[in-house]
Amino acid sequence: MSHHSKSPACNTPDHYSRRTLLKAGGLLWLTPVSDLLALDAESAPDPAAPPKSIIILWLAGGPSQVDTFDPHPASSPIQGPKSIPTAAKDIELAAGFEQTAELMDDISLIRSVVSKEGDHERAFYNIKTGYRPNPSVAHPSIGAIVSHELAGDGIDIPTHISILPNQWPGRGGHLGAQFDAFQVGDPGKPVPDISTEIPKKRQQRRLNSLDIVEKAFAQGRPPNLDREITLHNDTIAKGRRMMSSDQLKAFDLSEVLDSEKTPYGDTPFGRGCLAALRLVQAGVRCVEVTLSGWDSHINNAELQAGRVKILDPAFAALIRDLKSRGLFENTVVVCGGEFGRTPKLNALDGRDHWPHAFSIAVAGGGLAGGRVIGETDPQGDKKEPASPVAVADVHATIQHTLGINHETELMTSIGRPIALSDGKIIKQLL
Repeated sequence: MSHHSKSPACNTPDHYSRRTLLKAGGLLWLTPVSDLLALDAESAPDPAAPPKSIIILWLAGGPSQVDTFDPHPASSPIQGPKSIPTAAKDIELAAGFEQTAELMDDISLIRSVVSKEGDHERAFYNIKTGYRPNPSVAHPSIGAIVSHELAGDGIDIPTHISILPNQWPGRGGHLGAQFDAFQVGDPGKPVPDISTEIPKKRQQRRLNSLDIVEKAFAQGRPPNLDREITLHNDTIAKGRRMMSSDQLKAFDLSEVLDSEKTPYGDTPFGRGCLAALRLVQAGVRCVEVTLSGWDSHINNAELQAGRVKILDPAFAALIRDLKSRGLFENTVVVCGGEFGRTPKLNALDGRDHWPHAFSIAVAGGGLAGGRVIGETDPQGDKKEPASPVAVADVHATIQHTLGINHETELMTSIGRPIALSDGKIIKQLL
């Protein structure tokens, strides 16, 4: 498949991955091709269905599963906040999630995510791409994959956006820098560098001069290439379309009523979640909103509770508004960090890095709500959770839900085929 190939959007695939062929095994020659096509058609996304999007709430630093989505009874030796009941039977959350608890019928929890990466940078790479770091290849993040695979026709603004990014925003990897996340800060402030600081006539003269330079540059190009258009022109054209697009209003919260903004909380993260809602409504495919500050090696209880106080209203308001605007079924919401934290407190009343069993919350996009996958040890002694879920499995499930064939292989610049995900679909969430 070529570098720019898309996942099959029609009923007939243009190729089969190596994994699909291997599944057929030695009996493949006994199976009529028409039957294979029919089987693939059954799982192919409906071409008439509207494209889907994803909103990722990144809890940077590693949230404690005990203090958020996986509390344990007071009788447990694990010291955490008390748990509170939710709208979903037999599912409890840590105290502080009172608003989210009311919406648990729409949210499912994966409490047994496992990883082999306990370092922040490596773990971020693993969670965002579904692959462990490998010096021979740069894997694309989930946002880059979604933007690459799902068409963004008619979208003048970037289709992969990171709000309040830390030092590791989503990257395009081998798909190219054009799929890197467009990074913006607090949506309460204007998006920088989208308007010219010189008079319009002077700006036009500059563009006219640049056009002369570009045409001269194109003169030396091979005749089989378009001499009138260069990559420079394409980049500039995209930038100019964005600068003049009405879709930029999705970033601007200055004219949004207070009654809309208040439920999210008066915080940069809350405003980021509201902007994510508006961007998805405008057609953006992936928006990640980062809430940093979860790295609680000391004073865990206070630090985690402070983060939860910001997360709870924003998470709940986002789910409510996606539903009220008819966007919930076409938008996957993922909430989690790069790993969890040790079940037991250290000598400084903190929790250290714990990639062995942590939690991720998912909602929307047709995923089942009100379910729990996996279980961790209430004594805090066992590393291995019940029903462990690999990071790659989360990616495969998200891609499947978005209508993307996660087994699709794309070629890197050195001709190496790499699947979008090598995980397995978590069927309990479908």
